[in-house]
Formats: sequence, C-alpha cells, structure tokens
Amino acid sequence: MSDIRIATAEDQVLLDKEAKYCSYGDTVHYIDPPRIFSRCEGSYVWDTEDQAYLDLQMWYSAVNFGYANPRLNNALKQQIDTLPQIASQYLHKGKIELSEMIAVDAKRKFGLDGRVHFNVGGSQSIEDSLKVVRNATNGKSLMFAFEGGYHGRTLGASSITSSYRYRRRYGHFGERANFIPFPYHFRGPKGMTKEEYGSHCVQQFARLFETEYNGVWDPKVGQSEYAAFYVEPIQGTGGYVIPPMNFYSELKHVLDQHGILMVVDEIQMGFWRTGKLWSIEHFDVKPDVIVFGKALTNGLNPLGGIWAKEELINPKIFPPGSTHSTFASNPLGTAVGLEMFKMTSEVDYGAMVMAKGKYFLAGLQELQKRFPIIGDVDGLGLALRCEICGPDGFTPDKATLDYMVEEGMKGDMVVDGQKLGLILDVGGYYKNVITLAPSLEISYPEIDLGLKLLEQLLVRATKR
Repeated sequence: MSDIRIATAEDQVLLDKEAKYCSYGDTVHYIDPPRIFSRCEGSYVWDTEDQAYLDLQMWYSAVNFGYANPRLNNALKQQIDTLPQIASQYLHKGKIELSEMIAVDAKRKFGLDGRVHFNVGGSQSIEDSLKVVRNATNGKSLMFAFEGGYHGRTLGASSITSSYRYRRRYGHFGERANFIPFPYHFRGPKGMTKEEYGSHCVQQFARLFETEYNGVWDPKVGQSEYAAFYVEPIQGTGGYVIPPMNFYSELKHVLDQHGILMVVDEIQMGFWRTGKLWSIEHFDVKPDVIVFGKALTNGLNPLGGIWAKEELINPKIFPPGSTHSTFASNPLGTAVGLEMFKMTSEVDYGAMVMAKGKYFLAGLQELQKRFPIIGDVDGLGLALRCEICGPDGFTPDKATLDYMVEEGMKGDMVVDGQKLGLILDVGGYYKNVITLAPSLEISYPEIDLGLKLLEQLLVRATKR
C-alpha cells in the first residue's frame, strides 16, 4: 500500500487559503489533506491530478441519477434560457406541475388528498414541517423521534435529531424530542426474529400510553403531550438500518389511536433510492406528512419541500406567508424535478433499482463470508450497509473503517490495469458502518468494480 498522499503544490496553495479564509463549520475534514476535486461524470469524480474515484455515496444520496446526468443537466440549461428566476410571490408553470405530480402520486398510493410546499433544502423543509405540525396541534412542541435518527442541523431539526453533539453548544429552540429505540436487529436482544423485535419495540412504545404516569398521555381527555413522530423509514446517518416490514404499520396503529401525526423524512431515501419513490411505500402505511429534498434535483439545485394531508396544509389552516424563502420553488429546481419524474416514469425504474440492489447485496454477502470483520450487511434497493466490526464480527470497529476510508481516498488501488480511488461514506451509531448509496444509474460492471475495490480495502485492513 502507498504512503500518506502529499498535496500538490497547486493544491497546497488552495488548502492554505482554505485554512485561513473558510469556515470549517460548514464542512467536515475527514481526511488529511482534504482532496480537491475538479470534475465529475456518472459514478466517478476526478481530483486535480485527474485521478479517478468511484463514488459509492453520491453526495449522501443527493445525486441519485449520476453526476452530470445529461438529461437533467439539459433541463437546467433550457430553463436558464427561458425563465431562470422569479420571485416566490409569483407563480410559474414548473411549481404548479411539480406539485401536481407529487400530490397526484400520493393520492394514488395513499388515498389521501394533500398539497406540496417548497423550500430550499432538507433541513429547511423539516423546519416547515414542524410549523405545519405545531399549527395543526394547537402549538404542541414536543415530538417523538428515533434513536439514531437524523433530520438536519438547523435549530429545530437538531432538536429532533438524536445526536446531542449537534445541540450541545446551541441549546434548544422550541421543539424537544423523546427518542425512542429503533428496531436495529443486528444489535438487538438475541432470541428474537427481526419481526418479533419490531413488534417488541412497538409494544415498548405503546407502554407510554398505558397510564398518565408514563408521562405522555392524559387518559381523562384522551390527549397526548406529543404532536408527531418523526421517522426515517430507513435510517440514514444512523447506518442505513432497515427495520422489519411489520414495524411501521404496527407503530402507525399506536399513533392513530392517540392522535399523533407521522412525519416521514424521505430526504435521504426518497426518489427511488430504495426502489420506490418513497421508502415508506415498502411498509404499507399512510403518512400524514412527507419531507423531501436532495435527489429531487439530482443535487443541481437546493430544492426541497413537504407533502402534507389536505386538513393540515389547506390555505384556511396554513395561509399564505406561513413560511417563506426567497428561493423556494425556484424555476431552475422545479424544472429539473419535473424532468426527473418524467425520466423515471419512462421505464420500470423501481424494478431496475431493486435488481441492481439485489446483485450488489449478494456481492456484499460474499465478502462477508470471506472477511470476519464484516459483522452485518443488509440492503433495500440501492440503500446498502456493511458494518465493520472486530474479529468477533460484532464489536464495533470505527478505527478500521476510518483506515479503509483513508486508504480508499489515496487513489492507488489497481483493478484490471486501472488505477482508482474509492469514495465511501461512514455512518452508524458507532461510526463503523459503510453506508452505500451508489448512483441508481450504476452499471453492473461498475458494481463489480466497487466490490473488487472494497475487497482490496478489506485485505489492507486485515493485514495492517
């Protein structure tokens, strides 16, 4: 294996400027020195030395349809030449048609009338959803959320995100969450099937409503102090943990019994990542609110938003000006979003993603048989996980995964005569999980290549 990579003279000049002029608060320096990239296409990015890296995390699932996707790029270019910008107090065709597309799809799938409300990204859309929820529940500011859940780092969003480190220096601003255990079967009690553990977690949650002394329920008036339960159907930053298929239907039954809304955060798993438009579709429940962002525009524009049931968001209950962003529903973003919907409707996109995910998961399972440090692999569509552990196959091993990530970024692995790097994302409760979110347009040969590169990293990790 290679020595520590040294930045080029040109890159070092830029890194020195970054160290002096850039806030570190808006980025994460995972490797030293940080890599500087110059171009991208498909499943690859290239650094300033023109070294190629296969990307298996695609900007945290923001670029679901591949870097520089020609069709989506062209939609952006065409919009620039017609109506590139307009104040959000005015209407334009793209906003209306994109809202219709999402709302009609929700009506068909869930049987519910609803409306779409835009903002400039995931965290901001979470904030808007909190307004919708609080408005509909007479100002209740307490929420349920999951251990391992991530909903963003704005003040409201960080209050319902389970990591205290995102709140530690800023405190709370309104919302507070009661964090409920997620059915993380690999690290759950032994002796239960995945489905049994899912039911067990729901039963433990339901206990909170048995008497008034459990702290959340007043049986005399039939009201909970909590307004909503915020869920990621598949946990993202928490390590792509996939719950049992019975879990959400049982949980929703408890919520409906007690008048608590279910807000589904699809920011990372939406737009076909799991083989369906929304990952919640796998679980046979009807959400009250859906929050989306990221891949709506394939990362070309910071557009996000929410879909909410009609009774929560109609103009009488949520009137004009309830929230505002200068760039909400901007024409460039809605144009790309519309083209994305058209592109994915022309083929059976879900079947394609599921087939590729099954193939990729089978490759991970083969690696798991050969490398004891892989404790768990799982996947739904092209949302895949590979948990790195100690020699016992269970004890979390963050240090080994950190080593693998750094080795992948050296760009010195060779497959079939081609020198490559590998971009991986780290997640999980113990930061020991490779969270794999490749391009949904990834080819089968590229999946094979990714598996070969992962194998090389695993060999390096076990021999160090």
